[in-house]
Amino acid sequence: MSANSRQKRRQQETDGNEIILLDNVSKTYSTGAPALNGVTLSINKGEFVFIVGDSGSGKSTLIKLLLRELTATSGTVRVMGADLARIRHGKIPRFRRNLGIVFQDFRLLKDRNVYENVAFAQRIVETPSREIRKNVPSILATVGLAGKYKARPKQLSGGEQQRVALARALVNKPAILLADEPTGNLDPKNSWEIMKLLEEINETGTTVLVVTHNREIVNAMQKRVITMKKGVVVSDEEMGVYIDEED
Repeated sequence: MSANSRQKRRQQETDGNEIILLDNVSKTYSTGAPALNGVTLSINKGEFVFIVGDSGSGKSTLIKLLLRELTATSGTVRVMGADLARIRHGKIPRFRRNLGIVFQDFRLLKDRNVYENVAFAQRIVETPSREIRKNVPSILATVGLAGKYKARPKQLSGGEQQRVALARALVNKPAILLADEPTGNLDPKNSWEIMKLLEEINETGTTVLVVTHNREIVNAMQKRVITMKKGVVVSDEEMGVYIDEED
């Protein structure tokens, strides 16, 4: 059965429960190069999904579509029921409050301590100060950094910096967490600790999407795996494994 056929069957079985839906989505850049070509997939509330594929397979474009940094050339992208092509520009920041995002390179504010890096995400959405004072220590404890709130990023290890980035992504309690190569700059021990945190977060009900090249982690965790190649979904398997390009 093809990837699209499996996806359509899953969509029929779980209709109404999807939190992310792409229907025949294509994206072509101004250079004329197609980044996505007729992608159809759905992700349900509470799922943990790996998205894998070589560079140029369309993974980054997919993430940018979900964040509404890009719009599809054709097809429909829906997140939490919203048609992203129809969201007015001024409404995009409010839409993004539903999403947490973690990058490979941490992207912390180097001139602020751990507490302020996390609190910054709350101030953007105008959370009252009294709630910030409660929420930030709580989420830092969740990621194992309760004692590091005064530290600056340069005083932290790579694993600790990624935990701060994760706390910042989660402090506003997003429905969806997008992790783009979250272990790319980490050693194996810290990589597994971050993945364990992502799994624990998923168990609380947050939908988690992880873009990764880490074959060992994908194969060991036995989650749903969507494999992309040259802008199309070539495999979509429950309890999947990392598929090499030549496979």
